Amino acid sequence: MHNLKTKIEKRRTFAIISHPDAGKTTLTEKLLLYGGAIHLAGTVKARKSNKHAVSDWMEIEKQRGISVTSSVLQFDYDGYRVNILDTPGHQDFSEDTYRTLLAADSAVMLIDAAKGVEEQTKKLFWVCHRRHLPIFTFVNKLDRYGRNPFDLMDELEKVLGIRAFPMNWPIGIDGNYIGVYDRIKKQVELFESDKSHGSKQLKSYSGSLHDEVLIKAMGQENYENLCNDIELLDMAGNEFELNKVVTGELSPLFFGSAMTNFGVRAFLEKFLELSPPPQKRLLKSGEYIEPENEEFSAFIFKIQANMNPAHRDRISFMRICSGVFSKGMSVYHVQGKKTIKLSQPQQFLAQERTIIEEAFPGDIIGVFDPGIFSIGDTVCSEAWKIQFEDMPVFPPEIFARVQPKNSLKRKQFTKGIMQLAQEGAIQVFEQKDTGLESFIVGVVGSLQLEVLEYRLINEYGAELAMNQLPYSVARWIYTDKSCSIENLKGLDNGMLVYDKNNSPVILINNEWSLGWILDRNPDIEFRLVPSEAKRI
Repeated sequence: MHNLKTKIEKRRTFAIISHPDAGKTTLTEKLLLYGGAIHLAGTVKARKSNKHAVSDWMEIEKQRGISVTSSVLQFDYDGYRVNILDTPGHQDFSEDTYRTLLAADSAVMLIDAAKGVEEQTKKLFWVCHRRHLPIFTFVNKLDRYGRNPFDLMDELEKVLGIRAFPMNWPIGIDGNYIGVYDRIKKQVELFESDKSHGSKQLKSYSGSLHDEVLIKAMGQENYENLCNDIELLDMAGNEFELNKVVTGELSPLFFGSAMTNFGVRAFLEKFLELSPPPQKRLLKSGEYIEPENEEFSAFIFKIQANMNPAHRDRISFMRICSGVFSKGMSVYHVQGKKTIKLSQPQQFLAQERTIIEEAFPGDIIGVFDPGIFSIGDTVCSEAWKIQFEDMPVFPPEIFARVQPKNSLKRKQFTKGIMQLAQEGAIQVFEQKDTGLESFIVGVVGSLQLEVLEYRLINEYGAELAMNQLPYSVARWIYTDKSCSIENLKGLDNGMLVYDKNNSPVILINNEWSLGWILDRNPDIEFRLVPSEAKRI
């Protein structure tokens, strides 16, 4: 019998959040480098050398140099099992990021040293903050010109309302940084100049702040500047309180450069020490499930079709919340109301997969999905039949009519649309009695439509004809009288469609048009999301 408590204590499951281009995928890769999971880092930026980030596996991601789907990556470091959830930074893919955050126990917030707190970072921060997730801040790109570290700390407090405690402090002036000072160990770490552009672990030299050799290497001006900064931080800075870190009120702050690797190892080690192990999870009933509970439970937070183009497979990612997962075990699928066997359990290093025998609370595993799972589903021990809280749903804001260019590809087209809808990449609606062989798709951001078109061609062999519609508002309709829907007033500039559950939805141009419709249909309720879902 496993010592379940010991296994849980050694698990760390976290998401990395940031604005696009802050270096999130690069940091993920460098953590894997230090964890020994990879031996040579390939960066998204280095397109000419045909190396791409390990966590960006979808072809469109390699071409555009951005992440458009969350990656799940595991590695071991110093006795810990680390589960990283690398999320898309682009706001058009916020849905995927928000759902992924529900599977995390803490978050690493990445900030560009030159740009500070950017718009998408604010949005993602508030999602974490509302859930009281512990947030660790990594100020990245210190290899380039950056803003004053004190100004960045001040911005965190003023813009995000979270206090920060610098665990280390950059050594250098005006963006020309040569190392970091570890405030906990009271040690200086200087980095050797790097000719590998961050593809290998960087050599460094460390010692006391008063080490004559290091003072000489730093230069007198850098040394005096560092001493003044440390004195100011010790006198006027925040005190470190672990209980406030755990509740998300205080953010441990680290400075470094993912591209050149400096500060990365120290960050990883301190993060593993301070971040929480797997936490309790909220049920729909309002109760919580503790990870130490020996009954098995997990929820699906992500579905990905065609991760392996050769096999055209479909993987459902689940976060284990309690108990022990064993290969081949039977579980109860709450939403499907039946007992199923979880086959081909896998853990991931991007596209590299390892079939596993067992997994524990906090672990993220992928299981082969024949098409039975949906995002938010609960699986648990057969006798238990609990259900986790609902996943958030986003009201779509961009709509398009799509149909196959070639009617002979209708079957592949429909399969692709339905599978991508199950992944949560798009929402699908249908008009009734139109005679048109088409779907209405709704998305949060326009880039999702590009990905839809790309994936239908490359994964399903179906080209599509797409016509964007002039609507930006969707509302689900609720009424006791079916005749009210048929006689809906004021829908001259809108469209009545039905979602995957056959619930009626109106699509309209803008909020002003919505007000017009609300006034003329007082006996109908209009909701932002379906009644069974919660809105983010």
